[in-house]
Amino acid sequence: MPHIPLLSQFRPRSTLRAPEHHVLRARFPAVDAHAHLGRWLASWVGDGREWTVRHVPTLLATMEAHNIRAMVNLDGRWGDELEVNLDRYDRAHPGRFATFCHVDWQDVDSPEALVGSLAASAAAGAAGLKVWKDLGLEVRDSGGRLVLLDDQRLDPLWTAAGELNLPVWVHSADPVAFFDPVDERNEKLDALIGRPDWSFADPSFPAFRTLIDSLESVVAAHPGTCFVGVHGGCYPENLGWVSRMLDTYANFHVDIAARISELGRQPRAARTLILRHPGRVLFGVDEIPVAGREYPYYFRFLETADEHFPYSPDDPPPLGRWAIHGLDLPDGVLRQVYSDNAARLVPRLAS
Repeated sequence: MPHIPLLSQFRPRSTLRAPEHHVLRARFPAVDAHAHLGRWLASWVGDGREWTVRHVPTLLATMEAHNIRAMVNLDGRWGDELEVNLDRYDRAHPGRFATFCHVDWQDVDSPEALVGSLAASAAAGAAGLKVWKDLGLEVRDSGGRLVLLDDQRLDPLWTAAGELNLPVWVHSADPVAFFDPVDERNEKLDALIGRPDWSFADPSFPAFRTLIDSLESVVAAHPGTCFVGVHGGCYPENLGWVSRMLDTYANFHVDIAARISELGRQPRAARTLILRHPGRVLFGVDEIPVAGREYPYYFRFLETADEHFPYSPDDPPPLGRWAIHGLDLPDGVLRQVYSDNAARLVPRLAS
């Protein structure tokens, strides 16, 4: 009797034979609007002194190889950390990088301190504000209460961002499956077994719907501030919701970073959304560290009509065991998604 492997060892190889295109360079010069180039994320696994990208000339060579003309660096933080990021990227390589700041949520009880920090970062040269998922999932005030995006104490911060012409890249919640029980019904079971800290299926965390409603509340309340819902609008599992947000709020945009797995399994809906809102969708990858492994999968997804191909070089793929399908976007729309939209929101990258 033949050996039968465990289901956990299942790595099927598709027998489908379909047109296949390997796209190593973006058809048009692109802006990667979602990159992590600083020391902040490296501090998760080290002492915070190492850079996510350790050698800038190697990064520049990777960009040239894939036709990436510029990047948005989301790791600026504030104060001295912002300065070293600006020195390393924006000031050393004008027009190639735009570094965003953060604010210190330890000051959540003091709106004046948050606004002052943002203004100081803007004066130093920050090109935007990055808001990570810890706001809503982890950040607590001095009374121990979780703080959501639409907490009234944060209203002056969102208003100030608009007044300072700083776009806000916001990551609210996480994949919907991360909020579901980690059981045989969870479509991202692979990822959650490997990273149990990614699971928010616990009553100590807000429900996914609470977080996503909080995002809409903030976007609606601050029409003078530009918001980019990263990772497919923070809810790519429901493009009806994302499309409604884009229809309703002229100040809302989305990027596709780390979510072609979701967009590519619903290609008709994804293509329809982008063709309906070509000026509101930004290219980005969120590869950490940036090594160029992910770019050909994104280019193939956006540029070709290929069917049933991997969305990642990893085996098994990181965010669901399925293949994706290409969108075959027209050239005019590709130019907007690849570069024009990011350049409009981040003028530093317009040249």
